[in-house]
Amino acid sequence: PRTCMKCGQGTAALVIRVGDPFCRGCFREYFVHKFRAMLGKNRVIFPGEKVLLAVSGGPASSAMIRQVQEGLSREAAKRLRFIPGLVYVEEGAVHRQSPEQREQTLAQMEALLQATGFPYHVIHLEEALELPPSILQPGPERSRPPGPPGPSYKEAVDSFIQQQRQDGDSGTSVPGHSTQDTPAGPPATPRLPDAAQTQELLRSFEAAGTATAREELLEMLRTHLIVQTARDRGYAKVMMGESLTRVAIKLLTNLSLGRGAFLAVDTGFTDQRHGDVMVVRPMRDYTAKEIAFYNFFFGVPTVIVPPLFTKRREKPSIHQLVERFLLGLQEEFPSTMSTV
Repeated sequence: PRTCMKCGQGTAALVIRVGDPFCRGCFREYFVHKFRAMLGKNRVIFPGEKVLLAVSGGPASSAMIRQVQEGLSREAAKRLRFIPGLVYVEEGAVHRQSPEQREQTLAQMEALLQATGFPYHVIHLEEALELPPSILQPGPERSRPPGPPGPSYKEAVDSFIQQQRQDGDSGTSVPGHSTQDTPAGPPATPRLPDAAQTQELLRSFEAAGTATAREELLEMLRTHLIVQTARDRGYAKVMMGESLTRVAIKLLTNLSLGRGAFLAVDTGFTDQRHGDVMVVRPMRDYTAKEIAFYNFFFGVPTVIVPPLFTKRREKPSIHQLVERFLLGLQEEFPSTMSTV
């Protein structure tokens, strides 16, 4: 047994990298600190702002929800001050799931979303066919008339704390837990879309000739739905649960697809291409191994959905080819992902 490198007393429960053994308690502190430090260092989420968390049910997005829950609790040392909401995109049709399997996955996801206590929105991938043609809109800084700039991050924090003290003196509720942002009881289970809509979506995916094109189409429709939901519901920011492993795979995949000019916004902490809605990636410093151990140690629930269906066993798409290549390297060389 090895000793924890941080406290020097506890027995190590896992080794994150080659020479970094951690006990459970220190690993939890390390994990939580990394999330808060990422948000504190970048300073793009203002106090009292509505933030939409994109949830897939996978390990990374589930760990992200847990971090937000703990950060909003009154016991947290450095409390998060934004107002969270959740969105889940149901993609069972393109994963070739039967209606019964889709209903079962939806029920599992609804149980997971309801347990958080945050307001949530369940949308189906078929709804992307009815969205406006462009996901991009002019940002507020372009559409706003010339004048003095908005308040700085420090000014926004000071005014928020002052407002919170006034609300405490007058006996009103905390802004992060106002009644209008809390779901009023569990909503009814969402019904599946019409069969005609599902068939139209499947025709679009069959028209994409290769597995790579289908993966790209799915990513595009999913992002379009999430950003449009944030826009309709008044959320200024969207949190994506992309881990360090996922960002590294995405970087080399996009390079292979000829999208090298957009690597900075495709894999950076912020993506402001959508104009009025900013996408942030607070999990981009966590490897898949760290997330898996955190979820295992602290009982974070997940819902796993199968990948896109393909009949080819070898090299089905560029995305999966890059993923296998990098994960294979990571086994022998543990710093592969962070280097990429």
